[in-house]
Amino acid sequence: MIKTTIIKTPIGEMVAGATDDGICLLEFTDRRMLPNEYKDLQRRLKTTLEDAENKHTKSLRKQLKEYFEGKRKEFTIPLITPGSEFQQSVWKELQNIKYGETRSYLEQSIVLKKPESIRAIANANGMNRIAIVIPCHRVIGADGRLVGYGGGLHRKKWLLDHEKKYSGQAVELSLF
Repeated sequence: MIKTTIIKTPIGEMVAGATDDGICLLEFTDRRMLPNEYKDLQRRLKTTLEDAENKHTKSLRKQLKEYFEGKRKEFTIPLITPGSEFQQSVWKELQNIKYGETRSYLEQSIVLKKPESIRAIANANGMNRIAIVIPCHRVIGADGRLVGYGGGLHRKKWLLDHEKKYSGQAVELSLF
């Protein structure tokens, strides 16, 4: 069973989902792809959804509060990330981008030793179901512009500005 609960954040409501083994979902409730993500998770994990909390969603709620207060830079919560081997490699590498830093899609493809796969990597970033914790918001265009964030570019900018503020790196990012 995937337990789902709503978490209010400074940038909008999010839905968190967790099995007994860990967090498998953290998305903004207004994301258009959310119904598809529910279906895909249920199919991949061979289970159903239920509105409820468990120890993982409670821990995530606490860790997100600390993150938004600028007190937490890393999440320490078990994650369940069903997907292809390629997607999982992309999501794992996203977690190596340090708080307050960014990396371009090109840089991400080089780190993954797949420089010819920029579009596939960008697509895998977009398929990430655990926003903020798996920090796909830290990946930007090669020219430094903010591109491609399922939660909306205004939220991506907010998250990056927030991390810059609390990391001591005062860099202003542009949506244009």
